[in-house]
Amino acid sequence: MSRPRVTPRGRVRIDRAGDPLDGLVNLFDLGIVLAVAFLLAALQSVKLTDLLTHQNVTILRTEPTGQTIIVKQNDNIKTIQLSGKKVVGSGHRVGAVYRLADGRLVYVQSP
Repeated sequence: MSRPRVTPRGRVRIDRAGDPLDGLVNLFDLGIVLAVAFLLAALQSVKLTDLLTHQNVTILRTEPTGQTIIVKQNDNIKTIQLSGKKVVGSGHRVGAVYRLADGRLVYVQSP
């Protein structure tokens, strides 16, 4: 069995094949892009893309276990769990809430 012979000219030339690990860098970039795409798809499936696009957003989620209010003001996000308990007390009327045709709620203070 003969060994491959490297000529002196072959020792001087650079390797044109490149580093075999260079392809892994491209796979890492692809993985980051896929992760962001899956995150956006998950937010779209639960209809929470408004959290990424608008400054102030209030979302009411109703689940079998109860209701949750998600409030985003600028960069702050708060989650409030509502209980099914009734509140009893005295007070005075401060306004009214109306539902518009497009589903938005409008609060109007009474004079």
